[in-house]
Amino acid sequence: MNREPLIFEISSPTKKGFALPHLDVPENKDALSGLPLRDEIRGFPQVSEIEVVRHFTRLSQANFCIDTTFYPLGSCTMKYNPKVNEKIAALPSFQDGHPQSPPELVQGNLEILKTLEDLLSEITGMDAMTLQPSAGAQGELLGMLLIRAGHEDRGHPRRIVLIPDSAHGTNPSSAHICGYSVQEIKSNERGTIDLASLRQAMTEEVAALMVTNPNTLGVFEDAILEITEIVHAKGGFVYMDGANMNALVGKFRPGDMGIDVIHLNLHKTFSTPHGGGGPGSGPVGVKTHLEPYLPVPIINRSPSGFTLDHDRPKSIGRVRSFFGNFLVVLKALAYIQSLGASGLKEVAEIAVLNANYIRKSLEGVYHLKYDSPTLHECVFSDKLQKERGIQNIDIAKRLIDYGLHPPTMSFPLIVPGALMIEPTETESRRDLDQFIEAMKAIAREAIEKPEILKSAPHVSYVRRLDETSAARRPVLRWGGEPSE
Repeated sequence: MNREPLIFEISSPTKKGFALPHLDVPENKDALSGLPLRDEIRGFPQVSEIEVVRHFTRLSQANFCIDTTFYPLGSCTMKYNPKVNEKIAALPSFQDGHPQSPPELVQGNLEILKTLEDLLSEITGMDAMTLQPSAGAQGELLGMLLIRAGHEDRGHPRRIVLIPDSAHGTNPSSAHICGYSVQEIKSNERGTIDLASLRQAMTEEVAALMVTNPNTLGVFEDAILEITEIVHAKGGFVYMDGANMNALVGKFRPGDMGIDVIHLNLHKTFSTPHGGGGPGSGPVGVKTHLEPYLPVPIINRSPSGFTLDHDRPKSIGRVRSFFGNFLVVLKALAYIQSLGASGLKEVAEIAVLNANYIRKSLEGVYHLKYDSPTLHECVFSDKLQKERGIQNIDIAKRLIDYGLHPPTMSFPLIVPGALMIEPTETESRRDLDQFIEAMKAIAREAIEKPEILKSAPHVSYVRRLDETSAARRPVLRWGGEPSE
């Protein structure tokens, strides 16, 4: 495949993308004096309109896109976004709403927010929700701020947060920002929390346990009731990372299992594609004993309409301007209401079915470190291929030649050479079979023609990069020297 040139490379001083009529009135430059006019942009490309259109169209065709191919990335969940949700979010009454409008002029929008809070509370089994956080990491941070506020209200904030080695990588950061030191809890041979280690670590200096369920291996913590009892017995709270909630909707309510606080990723589980830097939304749900600390304002429903309550003496304050990412919230509500209770349950069932179909099809072809039953994703490793000198990065690069996006690489860290695969509920058996056959073909190539994998990809615009040099000496401007 020929490399698409940079737009600077097809530029020429003789080209223009527009043609204006000749000036038919006297030129008067004085009329513009004193205005903050922008100078000419040095080196700005000059191209025709058709060159611009073709250039960016060709670049878009070189991109992997969920509209054209299967995305097996793990822990990113919602890849395909139903178009009806985008259509609803584009309605002028929603899109043009001003965030500083007084409550009496946005009663419909407040009803949307409150309705989604109630639905998410029902889905998770929590007593109250806030929609303020912009994404999952901010939701995690808010969850830990609420836990700290709860302990401080009792007179002792405590010092330690326990985090399993299978947790998401942002969990330790959220705990550290809130002033806690982190203590890791090792997984057992099944890939779940080791209860003996938890009992030993759980003291009255532990503020909380942060648990991801299902964890990053896709394994459900089936001892969750015993886990929450151990933590609660010493006065701690249990925070649940809800990034993998698409495996549980309609099947499992964290609030019924002793979870005190949970964050969700609306952009993962409830529509709006994840990636590209956003937008996201990370609502947080709490049980009653943490409700007083939720950020303000709280939306209240009354017979006369919806009001905003700022009078919350124990609130930790705002964590986000206005009401979070409103259009992302709107898409989530459209998604939930269009599916209904039975549809959400089916989402979890198909997500688990698809992941296990891939797992069973590739078992023995790729190494599976943990053989515990998995839910929405499965985590293989490159252990078998390493015997031929092939690593997971080689497998990922070769998948590009098959027209498929690689899975998540080298995570979770407890699986060396990890290949984390998550199909979600939207993929058909035909697409799953295409991925499975490609992975099997690559495993054969690792034995018969390993040099093909070591030099892959072969059909992409960009060949194999020196990733170490790219990270250490990136070229940040066209025509310049590499940055130090």
